[in-house]
Amino acid sequence: GPKMLAELAGRPLVRHSAEQLLESGVESVMVVVRPGQAALRAALAHLPVQLIESVNADNGMSASLAAGLRALPVTTEAVVVALGDQPTILPEVIDRLIATWRATGKPIVVPMYGGVRGHPVLFARAVFAELLAVRGDQGGRDVIALDPGRVAEVTVDAPAPADVDVQEDLRKLGPPHADE
Repeated sequence: GPKMLAELAGRPLVRHSAEQLLESGVESVMVVVRPGQAALRAALAHLPVQLIESVNADNGMSASLAAGLRALPVTTEAVVVALGDQPTILPEVIDRLIATWRATGKPIVVPMYGGVRGHPVLFARAVFAELLAVRGDQGGRDVIALDPGRVAEVTVDAPAPADVDVQEDLRKLGPPHADE
């Protein structure tokens, strides 16, 4: 079935991810979805999140990123881009990204897990146009790589958030109903 709806501890992955974001210091959470997606909408029911439809989702990750960016209020100064299939994102990492952006003024802030770049990533409005120009099944990786001088790194003393792509990834996170 759809991986975002795969269950971990009795709840869908996408719900875990949204809840972690809501526990951080972000002002609001937007979830980009394909049109329709009744089951995904139900998985996020009663959470204070805004659902944004990506009508061009078949064009890859960049289309979803663009849909989310276009839905932001014009007053938005920065956005934290997180992945719905990473249910173990730590709210404190998000808070550190935000604090680092405020302290440094750098338009891109990335977490470093064991010396390796990971997610989520903070992008300031100054790079939104570059992100909107990305095409295909990619996110902001090329925008980040374009000018290392405008990237602030946050060293995280924790494992990178687990990326759940297959059933084995889910099994590594624990039993499907660990909380029950």
